[in-house]
Amino acid sequence: MDAQGRGRAGDIDPADQWVLNPDTGEYELRLPPSAAQSPVPGPRGAAPAAAPDREAPPQRRRRSAPEEPPPGRAGRRRPAKKKSRGKRVLLWTGGTMAFVVLAGGTAGYLYLQHLNDNIQSVADDGASTGGFQKDKAINILLIGTDKRTGSGNEGYGDTGSAGHADTTILLHVSKDRSNATALSIPRDLIVDVPDCPTTQEDGTQKVIPGSTGVRFNTSLGQDGRTPSCTMRTVTELTGVTPDNFMVADFNAVKTLTSAVGGVEVCLAKDIDDPDSHLKLPAGEHTVEGEQALAFVRTRHSVGFGGDLSRIQIQQQFLSALMRKLKSNDTLTSPSKMLKLAEAGTEALTVDSQLDSIGKLKDLGLELGKLNTKNLTFTTVPVVDNPAEKVKATVVLKEGPARQVFDMVANDVSFTEVKQKEKKEAAAVAARLKGERSEPSEVRVRVMNGGAPAGSAQQELAYLQTDAGVTKSENAGNAPGEVAKTTLEYAPDQADQARALAEILGLSGAAMKPGESVTNSQGLPTMTLTLGKDFKGAGVKINAAAGKTPEGVEKSTADKVECAK
Repeated sequence: MDAQGRGRAGDIDPADQWVLNPDTGEYELRLPPSAAQSPVPGPRGAAPAAAPDREAPPQRRRRSAPEEPPPGRAGRRRPAKKKSRGKRVLLWTGGTMAFVVLAGGTAGYLYLQHLNDNIQSVADDGASTGGFQKDKAINILLIGTDKRTGSGNEGYGDTGSAGHADTTILLHVSKDRSNATALSIPRDLIVDVPDCPTTQEDGTQKVIPGSTGVRFNTSLGQDGRTPSCTMRTVTELTGVTPDNFMVADFNAVKTLTSAVGGVEVCLAKDIDDPDSHLKLPAGEHTVEGEQALAFVRTRHSVGFGGDLSRIQIQQQFLSALMRKLKSNDTLTSPSKMLKLAEAGTEALTVDSQLDSIGKLKDLGLELGKLNTKNLTFTTVPVVDNPAEKVKATVVLKEGPARQVFDMVANDVSFTEVKQKEKKEAAAVAARLKGERSEPSEVRVRVMNGGAPAGSAQQELAYLQTDAGVTKSENAGNAPGEVAKTTLEYAPDQADQARALAEILGLSGAAMKPGESVTNSQGLPTMTLTLGKDFKGAGVKINAAAGKTPEGVEKSTADKVECAK
């Protein structure tokens, strides 16, 4: 920065003139009496700071209008309730996304304008919900592309490639902000990519034809597909429509880790991976820049050497980054905060509903309410593609995958958190307590009371084939439609009812003590009526918070784990 940018205090770092106000949780400008102007970057059109060369993706446009008025001077702000500094700012990266939120009061009008100029956006093409809302659950699609952009990245990605959805995470934040789930989607997962209406460079829209039975990573870059097509593919796959998307390239990892002074990672063994250029002995290390990028891209030296192993190491990296960003070392340093704002907005490509620093700030404040112990990282359950002799792709592990998608769609936490809703009455909760029969001893008839046609037969097949409930039968349609799935049983069938409730994921409220009926063999049986809440055969109907589907691995951001 030149002398003019420094004002009269030419030997003072401008970042050091921003002071944390403990009453508001925001940084405020504290100028010496002789200072003539705010030490912030000049208006749009001024010479920008040096940055790595970037290739601008198609349809990107720059926004400059700031979302907020200039902040007032210190002392004019009405004191607010003291907030935890650890909840003010949140930054994510790791080849999947990168953004930094700088509260409106932390910089002047010109600086906000400068940050807006950094942000690049791409049309969402109607594939989103229209943007996140503060009073609803939030779903953000985070995409890391392997397109080569910027100097120093010649050794990564495919030469001449338009890029792929190389690393993708669906980030779900609960409505009450008490928990979040980061769901990784394997790039080699076989999916159907739908037809994608896509905005062209001249502003017109073209429908790019879909493809069936292709790798997930082809939903971006290939055949002119933009991130909005990846968003449509995720909706098709999971049933969850993202509110917004964020895209980052290789430079995001390098610049953001350098901005925070490095991220602490742990290795359970020595790694020497010539493909990712990572060479580190076992133990704890602080990585940044090129070394951080090598860490998140390594796969041949960890786990089974495939993409699923790389996903695990990226999740560990993101957890470590979260802890670093939540630390006082970062949150109380004005210079680091300004570096993060610069690096984050430069690394970002966002959708057209999230294209200003004001909108990013609002999103960041929502995400900042999270506690790292309630942020769960997990991966879509998959198995090797049975159609391949040489295993190169994966397919959904249907039962567990549908349960995971259902938990996200229904805002069910993967960690046990204190719920704001009132607990079920003791008498209702007690229905689940007690001995349980063996599945082979459970006798039940299944009726369709509002689920899609054929659901009773599909659930019956699941019970008999996968759950071992062989004494079950299809009783056709119920007399009327019901909103919630229910299980009616006689008092002497309570042990059978508890066993079936555990298999199906029924809550105590779904269990209805009553009378038994006779089945086709004249034997007493329970009645399971599938309601409109039925999501599919084998999918837990009322998944309980903190209970992960069987076979699904997870980790939380507050725990230190070593890559194996």
